[in-house]
Amino acid sequence: MAQDSFPGWHGTTILAVRRGGKVVVAGDGQVSLGQTVIKGTARKVRRLTPGGREVVVGFAGSTADAFTLLERLEKKLEAAPGQLTRACVELAKDWRTDKYLQKLEAMLIVTDGRELLVVTGAGDVLEPEHDVAAIGSGGNFALAAARGLMETDMDAEEIARKAMAIAADICVYTNGNLTVETIHG
Repeated sequence: MAQDSFPGWHGTTILAVRRGGKVVVAGDGQVSLGQTVIKGTARKVRRLTPGGREVVVGFAGSTADAFTLLERLEKKLEAAPGQLTRACVELAKDWRTDKYLQKLEAMLIVTDGRELLVVTGAGDVLEPEHDVAAIGSGGNFALAAARGLMETDMDAEEIARKAMAIAADICVYTNGNLTVETIHG
């Protein structure tokens, strides 16, 4: 089968919501190949503890690529303890300029409970507006739902779970099998 005709891997929705002194990162469990669900229980949200400080990361894209980036991020965090933005900027610079890393296809949402960042292979380190960030196939659906739910009295986890349920109802590459991690600021 020619590489151009190989169906792409799809199926990630990662959402982060900051409210009430905590950040909740939720990710669905679906991985699809073309129109087939390959796995429904993937874990795309991880808790890292580089240098003893907790960081929660959600990833979308190629799993192997994301794990390569997670390893690099851990090293950057160990080199700059307590400086999440600096570590993410250093990762983004490497990702943008290193010929090997440039080929990686993934995106990250990273938080230490105080800062909330989206890191891309285009060299972007973005702090989202409105305390909500989302990436992946169903990211825009989850983002829109969470932004609307921020107008309610729901807490961060309730917003994340409800927004992810809405995304799962709309996006065929998103399911309701969630991994949810909470970190306090």
